[in-house]
Amino acid sequence: MDVTVGTFNLNNLFSRFNFQAEIDAIVEGDTEVELGVTYDFSDPTKYRLRTFQGKLVKAKPAAERRTIADRILAMDVDVLAVQEVEDVGTLRRFAAEELDGRYPYRILVEGNDPRLIDVGVLSKLPLGGITSWQAAVFEPDPVRPIFSRDFLQVDVLDPGRTRRLFTVFNTHLKSHFVPFGEESSMAHALANEVRRRQAATAASIVKAVTRPDSAYVIVGDMNDPPDSEWMAPLVGDAELGLVNGLADPTETRPAKPDAPPPPSPAWTHRFKESGQPARYELYDHVWLSPSLATKQAGAWIDRRTKHGGDGSDHDPAWVKLSI
Repeated sequence: MDVTVGTFNLNNLFSRFNFQAEIDAIVEGDTEVELGVTYDFSDPTKYRLRTFQGKLVKAKPAAERRTIADRILAMDVDVLAVQEVEDVGTLRRFAAEELDGRYPYRILVEGNDPRLIDVGVLSKLPLGGITSWQAAVFEPDPVRPIFSRDFLQVDVLDPGRTRRLFTVFNTHLKSHFVPFGEESSMAHALANEVRRRQAATAASIVKAVTRPDSAYVIVGDMNDPPDSEWMAPLVGDAELGLVNGLADPTETRPAKPDAPPPPSPAWTHRFKESGQPARYELYDHVWLSPSLATKQAGAWIDRRTKHGGDGSDHDPAWVKLSI
């Protein structure tokens, strides 16, 4: 059977609901709400605002949600690893309301990220075992979790649930962003080091829970290209022998003209610094275990139509496996 597996950073898919509240004027059984009534939110025990660094967390605009939904529907992959989703409720509503119910299996485990963004999996195929590695640490810091956005392990089963087809490891590594006012070479070096430690921890976990002949994919927003020195502890690990599933992808449409143009089709993220040429890099990865790499039958990237991105600043990527 052919199975398609992809990854897509949904770019801040937050809930449309930005507070929870108890309102005395609305009681169970009411069918009408008096117009013009004023509600008092002065009691913090009766509501919760979603904030980050003092600012209200806002929902992803409806038009952008529709755009990423349309891209997902057009890709029509069987298993999609997603990043930057607020919570499992948001993922479930998005799948049910905007993906035509196409993905009945939806997994997200709350992580440690202060921005409230997590990683999850949407699947047409049944899912089996689910493991969160959000509590994993990296020595010499045995207390603080190394993954803010988890390293989520999910088994994908055949339609009859008679066997495991492969395992998906989904993650979202440390970004290059540093808070305003803290920008310095040291801050950027620290972000890189965190990413290196996350990559090394991911490699240790995969080696601990798989065998040399295991079928698995490691996907997600790595915030670095495959040849980055910070990714080397994972993608360059000789024992794992990972194969880049996106080494030679097909674009769904030509890239929007730019000067200079992208160096190759293998990119999912564009960054344009003022006064500098745009950088095109493959931040969103699909790595295949050696046994699964022999079954790859294609790779694609859904190319954006605008330089800034269509609903997301990342382009989704996927591979086809004949298993």
